[in-house]
Amino acid sequence: MASPSPALAKPQIGQPCPCGSGKHFEDCCAPLLANSRPAATAEELMRSRFTAHVAQHYRHLHRTYLPTANLPYVEEADDAAPVGWSRLTVHSHEPGNSPDQAFVEFSAYYEENKVEHVLQERSEFRRIKGEWFFSRTVRQGPAPFKTAQPKPGRNDPCPCGSGKKHKHCCGRV
Repeated sequence: MASPSPALAKPQIGQPCPCGSGKHFEDCCAPLLANSRPAATAEELMRSRFTAHVAQHYRHLHRTYLPTANLPYVEEADDAAPVGWSRLTVHSHEPGNSPDQAFVEFSAYYEENKVEHVLQERSEFRRIKGEWFFSRTVRQGPAPFKTAQPKPGRNDPCPCGSGKKHKHCCGRV
């Protein structure tokens, strides 16, 4: 197994943004964390939320999470060691059933006890009055495996090669 990526340092002006966009922090997630402009897309908001985790900018996480966005932010004392986030990979950004809904699938990597772990999830985002919010986690873990072949019918030959009909062989299980 490859050695884990080092944990990302808090983002700095002039440095690459932790979200992996390839842009500098000040041209990417910094304006979103400072609340000086809204995210243009659900993916941009998702990337800024990852950067907020790296920067421990919990106010941004609070105001961009739909269930807490309209509640006052209360800073909590957190004695736990921060998670050592190391990198982000966005797999897809897909529109939902309306222009104000989108889904982002991503993998966020972190180091724990010198071992790299991954949080893979598909999340729903909603746009309300022109502003994107993280709504909910739709799925944690990789996408379900889908076979390329259709399932055999009851009267089709069994795919195990027995020569029997599927309903009299493996289809009885």
